[in-house]
Amino acid sequence: MFDCRHMARRARLALLAGIAGVTLSAAAAAAYPERPIRLIVPYPPGGATDVIGRVLAQEMTGALGQTVVVENRAGAAGNIGADQVAKANPDGYTLLMGALTSHAINAVLYTDTVSYDIEKSFAPVSIVGTVPLVFVVNPQVPAQSLSDFIALAKSRPGAVTMASAGNGSPQHLAAEMFKRVAGVDVLHVPYKGSGPAMTDLMGGQVMSMIETVPAAQGSVKAGKLRGLAVAADARAEALPDVPTTAEAGLGGFQVSSMFGIVAPAGTPAEVIARLNGALKDILAQPKVREALLRQGAVATWTSPQEAAARIGAERQQWAKVVADGGVKPD
Repeated sequence: MFDCRHMARRARLALLAGIAGVTLSAAAAAAYPERPIRLIVPYPPGGATDVIGRVLAQEMTGALGQTVVVENRAGAAGNIGADQVAKANPDGYTLLMGALTSHAINAVLYTDTVSYDIEKSFAPVSIVGTVPLVFVVNPQVPAQSLSDFIALAKSRPGAVTMASAGNGSPQHLAAEMFKRVAGVDVLHVPYKGSGPAMTDLMGGQVMSMIETVPAAQGSVKAGKLRGLAVAADARAEALPDVPTTAEAGLGGFQVSSMFGIVAPAGTPAEVIARLNGALKDILAQPKVREALLRQGAVATWTSPQEAAARIGAERQQWAKVVADGGVKPD
């Protein structure tokens, strides 16, 4: 009888402790944030991810009443910073400003070296911006439209060159996706970054590229490159005269680089909701939308659930492109 009473007492104490823990957790989430928040940018200062992160960090500081500090943790194509956040304490005080398209590609292309799971290691807060890609060609290429370019590629299989920012980059995988959707055979020419690729494209060493709008818009406006189509469902404000791929006759081809803020998996739902609500208000502000647009990014807000779904879809899309194209890591 004593053992039964003792076990019952222990069970009641355990239950009370559990209830107390839940109450304390809820109270802590309600008081969040109580100290500065780190926003990890897994790339060097100055790039699009860094600039978007700094714009949002400044606004989040005002909205949350605590300083949001941007920390650059560059290296391994963004994997070092992402891994740091994945392993951080899930309390909402360490967040990742991620280039989620690149992280999704890394997850399927570098399976032996990426230590986190893009879908399981993080709790998505919101997608915050998308950057569309645009087809561009050297002005000497005899293609005035995307249809012309596809016809040219079909007439010269393997002879039309298409540059990229490197093997496994979003630009490269967009080219592989284009080959499958359009039924063409173009020759991929990888570079070490968009800068060298764009230089050779303007110089005529390569014929074409699918590049981000921010990187290409200046050269298109200056007449150094010809824009054929934006791979999005709406025209880019920076290139209003360039049609979408659907308008140009290539349905089913939409490719954008996606940016978002995520927390470590296990972060309390109340904390995620607090951050998501703040970002909803921030991303609706005209000054924020304009600041992101200057980086070529279209301000975007989603619920955490929608963000998770889009990250999963992104991973599945690129896994298929990698498999279909036989893409191998360097």
